[in-house]
Amino acid sequence: MSTANAPAAGGEDIAGTMQALGREARAAAHALALASPERKNSALAAAAEAIEAAMPAILEANRRDLAAAGNRGLSAALLDRLRLDEQRVAAIVRGIGEIAALDDPVGSVLAEWTRPNGLRIQRVRVPLGVIGIIYESRPNVTADAGALCLKSGNAVILRGGSESFHSSRAIHACLVEGLARAGLPGTAIQMVPTTDREAVGYLLREMSQYVDVIVPRGGKSLIARVQADARVPVIGHLEGLCHVYVHASSDVSMARDVVLNAKMRRTGICGAAETLLIDRAALATHWPAIADALRGAGCELRGDAAMRDFDPHVLAASEADWSTEYLEAILSVRVVEGVDEAIAHINRYGSGHTESILAEDPAAVQRFFHDLDSAILLHNASTQFADGGEFGMGAEIGIATGRIHARGPVGAEQLTSYKYLVHGAGQTRP
Repeated sequence: MSTANAPAAGGEDIAGTMQALGREARAAAHALALASPERKNSALAAAAEAIEAAMPAILEANRRDLAAAGNRGLSAALLDRLRLDEQRVAAIVRGIGEIAALDDPVGSVLAEWTRPNGLRIQRVRVPLGVIGIIYESRPNVTADAGALCLKSGNAVILRGGSESFHSSRAIHACLVEGLARAGLPGTAIQMVPTTDREAVGYLLREMSQYVDVIVPRGGKSLIARVQADARVPVIGHLEGLCHVYVHASSDVSMARDVVLNAKMRRTGICGAAETLLIDRAALATHWPAIADALRGAGCELRGDAAMRDFDPHVLAASEADWSTEYLEAILSVRVVEGVDEAIAHINRYGSGHTESILAEDPAAVQRFFHDLDSAILLHNASTQFADGGEFGMGAEIGIATGRIHARGPVGAEQLTSYKYLVHGAGQTRP
């Protein structure tokens, strides 16, 4: 029996279950690496159709998850991440279609050159192999991750959070149906069939012969555990501690709108702004409009002494606030004396995820872009654009904040490596 549809392991043989997943993933990876772009796209199209047709069943599964999550007292932010509705399921279907429409990354020539001895060398994209993806809360990650791995020719082992178990399984069944309809092995996209936490430990520590890379997507504790325990390379980020800096040269109405969107559009995503830095020279001109908009949307404001001197209605911020990813309607606010002080604050407290400068002064923008090394830097735009779909990647597995292999939105291209093809005409090395 394929482990793609295996029963939950519960207290049974975790090692046996995980080893079987690994063996089948490795075999499927070989078949998927050789699959044509047309066959992979056919599988994606069939999966999207299956999800659309199964929307009632997916929403019913999600209601079960939400009810259980409510009984466990999950936060509003986690419940928002978990929740599906018709619009969100439709967005999942669109995202798969957008991934299918992308150019196939596998086999593309990244560079080509000829040596003086006549050897012609090509660097060509290839799949990574087998990817293990561990994620929390969001059932849409099941579709995004499965579709991106399929597009990039990788087999994948998905381990979703226990809170989204039923929703993710319903979506996963549609992905397997898409693979089958295209004549590809259903084991190319597998889901760990148990909520037992030991399965995560086994995947991280005991699967190096099968799994080539781990991609975690979730909270700080999950990412830290994965990075500490994994015996294979990890692509991930610790947290989304994102900043917006309001320079004195910025347009007041634009600053108000962007700050409001960056914080309040969706507070529970990693691209939500958590700290606002504002020039002292912009307090009188900019802060009243920004504060009114944030308070009107229900945002709690916590500020430093300078901020509270100007606006006594702001609550006092503690040292911990500058390094807290709230993921809810709370924003810490600090007054700075220009771009250098803003950069210094971000370098000290930031997580290297996403920062935005609101300014009309090109020198300030250039300094901000040059001196900061976060994965994503924006000018006059909301931090909530830190998203693979908004970057034209169809979807993403997550935002990588490391400096090796992938950085920023992790889409299909970022799930590939490369090999060298060397063409000769009988050359021998002296």
